Amino acid sequence: MAAVEDIRTTALSFHNMHEHGALFVNLLRARRESFIVRNQWELPESGGLEYDQYDNPSSRWIGVHRGEEVLAGVRLTPTTAKCGMYSYMIRDAQLGLLPTIPSNLVNFKAPVDPEIWEATRIFVTASVPMRLRTQVQSMLLKSLIDVAAENGAAQLIAFGPAVWSRWIGRLGLSAEPAGPVLEIEGSKAQVALMTLETKSELVDEVSDHHSAQTDNAGIIKRARLRRNLPATQAAE
Repeated sequence: MAAVEDIRTTALSFHNMHEHGALFVNLLRARRESFIVRNQWELPESGGLEYDQYDNPSSRWIGVHRGEEVLAGVRLTPTTAKCGMYSYMIRDAQLGLLPTIPSNLVNFKAPVDPEIWEATRIFVTASVPMRLRTQVQSMLLKSLIDVAAENGAAQLIAFGPAVWSRWIGRLGLSAEPAGPVLEIEGSKAQVALMTLETKSELVDEVSDHHSAQTDNAGIIKRARLRRNLPATQAAE
């Protein structure tokens, strides 16, 4: 858990969520507000909470919050996850198991690798004022990197808003588009790849100064992912 003034980040799992009161419930409530109410996505909901089959013990969740008010969040799932017929969102969509998400969302075969984790359900609530958005985004990203690395990840494959890669870039980090921009229920979404060679301390610097420069050599796990790319792409 980390804190900047009265805004904090908390990483949740099935093993520790009981230690954090209603935070997990409030995270699902904030997801409903962001995705179902604001974006008007047709997603499962119950009792004012948004959820799906990937909210299971294999996943981790990060909440940026002020007290019990959730300001932003993201879900992390290992690409080795398996729950009945499902694995993780990007792979299942590619396999045609999720009819609301196009199967061509990623340009290569979705990986199954313990060192690659998926990030989904990325959001910042509409209630966060502009003066705090950079701080909230930076805190979310720092915790995302830390939690992924702590769980053995060297890369993240993220499915979120089409501005995800640019948002990462503004924070001085490296992410590359890994699929086409898709129109999903009125919102533009895209898969992006991010290596974790850039340390999360750089995000702290961005949060303090609102700018940072970093040199990303792209050496961590990139070769492992490129072997899954079509030959024309791998040669680029």
